[in-house]
Amino acid sequence: MTKQTVGFIGFGNMAQAMAKGFLHSGALSGGEIFACAKRWEKLEAAAGQLGIVPCRDSLEVADQADILILAVKPYLIEEVLQPLAGRLAGKVLLSVAAGWLFERFEETLPAGVHHLSTMPNTPVSIGQGIVLLEDRHSLTPEEFSQARDLLGSLGVVETVSTGQMGIAGTISGCGPAYAAMFLEALGDAGVLHGLPRDVSYRLAAQMLAGTGKLYLAEGNHPGAMKDAVCSPGGTTLRGVDALERHGFRSAVLDAITAASR
Repeated sequence: MTKQTVGFIGFGNMAQAMAKGFLHSGALSGGEIFACAKRWEKLEAAAGQLGIVPCRDSLEVADQADILILAVKPYLIEEVLQPLAGRLAGKVLLSVAAGWLFERFEETLPAGVHHLSTMPNTPVSIGQGIVLLEDRHSLTPEEFSQARDLLGSLGVVETVSTGQMGIAGTISGCGPAYAAMFLEALGDAGVLHGLPRDVSYRLAAQMLAGTGKLYLAEGNHPGAMKDAVCSPGGTTLRGVDALERHGFRSAVLDAITAASR
């Protein structure tokens, strides 16, 4: 893949996570990443920590970068795009804003702008994230391939239909919060029974990471993976029984349903 420069318009938590991921993977160097944000002091501090190039405004970013990543709050998108209308020709515009999909950008952007809506999650910062790509976009095949390769440096890339971007984004984007709650609860349980907190968290985190990697490597049904650990009348099965009696499975289903409304 030919290296290209990337510019972030907005540099909040998700944009910073992506920038860290590009640097972590070696996909981009600091001098190939540009960013602007509303608060110059905060931007300058964050850019200094990462070694990327801070810009005074979105026009400066557009002048420097081949690929623009729109990472502002959804309600600010129209306002932010207005001054850029004449600077988007020949650029690839990637959006990470929830709820802004192909049709809405088509109605908002000048004709002919090449754009793709995406949804990354926070583990992209260490190259272990998920980046969803909407299957409808206006990129050329070469641009899409380059964008997919670049985003692939952040973790797993999954192309999803427009109608499924919402639920897919809820599972991959909100899921880290729920996984962190489970990790915290496991850690607290370890501490309750005498483990040092750092050891308890480390064991819980590696268990979650390892279980996920085992599924991805072997593809066994999660139910079969659970059964493989549960001996008849054993301790693990007693724990599973307690989780079922307290509505663990239905609580997860309800959380995803609530978050996807």
